[in-house]
Amino acid sequence: MEQEHGAASPQGGAASPLRASPRHVLADDAQRVWIGFGGRADRGWLRLLRPGFRHCFAAIEDAQGWTVVEPLSGRLLVSRPVLVPGFDLPAFYRRAGLRLVGPFRPGAPHAGLLPAFAPYSCVAVCRAVLGQGAPFAITPRGLFMALSKSIATKEKVLDERNLFP
Repeated sequence: MEQEHGAASPQGGAASPLRASPRHVLADDAQRVWIGFGGRADRGWLRLLRPGFRHCFAAIEDAQGWTVVEPLSGRLLVSRPVLVPGFDLPAFYRRAGLRLVGPFRPGAPHAGLLPAFAPYSCVAVCRAVLGQGAPFAITPRGLFMALSKSIATKEKVLDERNLFP
């Protein structure tokens, strides 16, 4: 019998490899991602960034509700807010004065032999949520401009084939 989640076998052998269970596999178009921008300068070095573009985060909608991925200084906060079905979280963020770009369908995971050598930042986390076709950006404003450009060209699927024609 194959063990799930890397549990050791009853015979004391090595743990079996992790495998995705069918309940974790999502169908195409099962998720939609919005990237939000805003933030105040709570750290001195953030004052170097353009106001309104000092931070970014991801809000992911799926059949079960919303997941918010909030990369903070030194930690990653992932939450599933309890909201009424059909709640328009992007509209809520816009009313709060944040800019949102989306929706996007996440692309395939990054596939490469070498890991990406990008520092941990809110931009790097948002690019990872978007997947392989995410545009290169270093600052939140750079990511906003690149994603806005992709929407302006009516392209909302982020993958390597058709993000930038």
